[in-house]
Amino acid sequence: MHSPVSELNLADPPLILSQDAQPFDLVILSCKAYDLPGAIESFAPAVGPDTAILPLLNGMAHLDARFDPANVLGGQCSIAATVNPQGEIVMHSMVFGERAGGRLLRVEAIEVQLADAGFDLTISGRRVPVDVGQVGVPRHARDQHLPHARSDPRHPRRARRRGNLFKRLFMECENIAADNDHPPGEATISRARSFFGDREFPMTAFMLRDLENGTAIEADHIVGDLIARCRSKLEGALMLELAYAHLKAYESRRARTASGE
Repeated sequence: MHSPVSELNLADPPLILSQDAQPFDLVILSCKAYDLPGAIESFAPAVGPDTAILPLLNGMAHLDARFDPANVLGGQCSIAATVNPQGEIVMHSMVFGERAGGRLLRVEAIEVQLADAGFDLTISGRRVPVDVGQVGVPRHARDQHLPHARSDPRHPRRARRRGNLFKRLFMECENIAADNDHPPGEATISRARSFFGDREFPMTAFMLRDLENGTAIEADHIVGDLIARCRSKLEGALMLELAYAHLKAYESRRARTASGE
């Protein structure tokens, strides 16, 4: 794992069979969403009545996938992390908290354990999902020079069209969140919209990097899940459905390539 301030390379990480272990105090769940069922099966035998589960996953479906919701931490686990072409994790910051809000002793105990881990750590006391506007851009992010896609400044009309597409997509996501009784706060809305025209912002969506690397994507777990949560017949989710169709086409091409067709 790489971060702007340190790196960790465990050539021979310690392993334990979960069925032989005493109940864990904490499980940090950081797999890709499509690997969630297998990951859950691997550690489930070591989950006891007091085990806290901290998911650092994309999407929302994992929150109540199997375990007692009271034991699954939330807020929003916002972690600026990616897997680089060498298969290494590049990490900047993380935010987590109790899904019901407040600061319980277990969250403070986890904070102590992660305090010197070498990345920006924020503990949220807000009810899930956390308003990500309070998190801010990771302070080291602008030193990472992660690949990003920006409009060509020589074509301002094209840039405006793309900006409008981003805004329409975001509005659909905003409406879906409101449909599910979690309307985003003004700080979140303002921060997100500021990204649409910021050509200097160095970070891109993790799914774009997965697409560029030709790897598996979380189309069903994020975009598909958002569409499934859309309850408003008036606004709908047309832009999300178009994006989803493109993502599924990519998955089909990738599957055909893997099978040699």
